Amino acid sequence: MKLFNCQNCGNLLFFENRFCDQCGMALGYLPHQATISALIITGDGSTDVYEAMGAANARVRLCENAGRDACNWLVDAEAAETYCAACRHNRIIPGLGNDHTVLLWQRLEIAKHRLFYSLIRLGIPLPNRIDDPAEGLVFDFLDPLPGGPKILTGHEDGVITINVQEADDAHREEMRHRMHETYRTLLGHFRHEVGHWIWDRLVRDQNRVGAFRSLFGDERADYAQALKRHYANGPAPDWQERTISAYATSHPWEDFAETWAHYLHIMDTLETASAFGLDVKPTVPHAEGLEVEIAIDPYAAISMDRIIDQWVPLVFAMNSLNRSMGLSDLYPFVISRLVREKLGFIHTMLHDQPGAA
Repeated sequence: MKLFNCQNCGNLLFFENRFCDQCGMALGYLPHQATISALIITGDGSTDVYEAMGAANARVRLCENAGRDACNWLVDAEAAETYCAACRHNRIIPGLGNDHTVLLWQRLEIAKHRLFYSLIRLGIPLPNRIDDPAEGLVFDFLDPLPGGPKILTGHEDGVITINVQEADDAHREEMRHRMHETYRTLLGHFRHEVGHWIWDRLVRDQNRVGAFRSLFGDERADYAQALKRHYANGPAPDWQERTISAYATSHPWEDFAETWAHYLHIMDTLETASAFGLDVKPTVPHAEGLEVEIAIDPYAAISMDRIIDQWVPLVFAMNSLNRSMGLSDLYPFVISRLVREKLGFIHTMLHDQPGAA
């Protein structure tokens, strides 16, 4: 994630900021300029339409969900659409009749907007159900009712369902232990599930299935049976040599979705480290392999190898910092040779898109 500055006073800003702490200006995010903009009230005094200082004073409106403290993204003032480029993909949101549910939904939106930041930066076309009624990307945020059916987080034909309770920290941590996972976050859910949709759009629909199978395996294997075997028997002892997570061993589709999620983890975290000017320079002998100056825009980098070479030293430093605070490793995963190849497949696939940098 990038860092930003207020165009009015120069103050440092962050992605979720809605007001500048220094000058008090209202702020909004311009998704296609990838910047936070200070907002000037227009000459008629209207607080519905602003001039965006970050876009040559273009006339903009805040997304409809800004009124619920769930979004800080901007919409062209002349557009018929009242929802921003991220919120227009919502199909179902939970009932907002109590403060706790509102809080959970706001957390979901924070994670979803960070997902869309990356997808837009990567230049991925993002049709919704209006653009593509059959497989456009939409989100159903479903809150299970007492005695009602179980809500499973998952993807099917462009519909990503998220159990709203995943936004409750205690529930999510309980599920992490129950599922024997080392990592479970809201943002991780979004990144993983959208990976299934990405497979449909960029692998299946763009004639990359053969190359995919050579790395990930044959996706025609029975999916339900594969998951059943995985939950009954667990992963093979050598799974870390082949996949980024134990769950990725269950089926080639899950391997791709897990690898895709880690690709986004790496890209976003490296961009953040670069924005903060972080370098890793151990002060002990024989640590030359862990020295790195993180000065990279991973979204523009052609080589996945260069990205990984910057990522690994940062991981050692981040994990060590977490241990110093008595916390689990921030990134408890191993990037094997084969996983590196799979990440490279995704990176090349994205850079081969029409119009990609």
